[in-house]
Amino acid sequence: MKLRSVLILTILAATLTLTSCASNKKKTDGGDNVNVDSTTLDNGNNAGGVALELNGDSDSNRAGALQTVYFDYSSAAITGSTRDTLNANAEFLKKNASVKVQVEGHCDERGSVQFNLALGEKRAKSVKDYLLTQGIASSRLSIISLGKEKPVSFGHDEESWSKNRRGNFVVTEK
Repeated sequence: MKLRSVLILTILAATLTLTSCASNKKKTDGGDNVNVDSTTLDNGNNAGGVALELNGDSDSNRAGALQTVYFDYSSAAITGSTRDTLNANAEFLKKNASVKVQVEGHCDERGSVQFNLALGEKRAKSVKDYLLTQGIASSRLSIISLGKEKPVSFGHDEESWSKNRRGNFVVTEK
């Protein structure tokens, strides 16, 4: 009898624990009681239904319509396709004046740590400088270099390396 009571209490405690911390969602009372994730901004700032989250980044599609830009090997130059992406990012930032971002400069695995940190900084700076020419205020942009320390592709071939040579946008304020 005592064993049965302990078993029932254990099951009850586990059930209460699981149900009490199951969600961070809250209901809005805008007529049809829709669940909204409290970490996602949904005030018209997500273009095409893409989430704009604080600390969300363009690599994971959680930075609104901001898109990651890519660089050629050992280069920080803004190319034609990079320019097109940055123009779209500038338009998004103009429409969302409260959004601030940090541009992360990344590199592929080749080269020394020091070389890649310097190249990552040049990439982030060239992205920031381009956005400044498009009318985005310097106070809304910060940069950091992560060198080769945060790859998105782990292969050891050109396809993987090209995905890691990038400028990623991280939302720091929305």
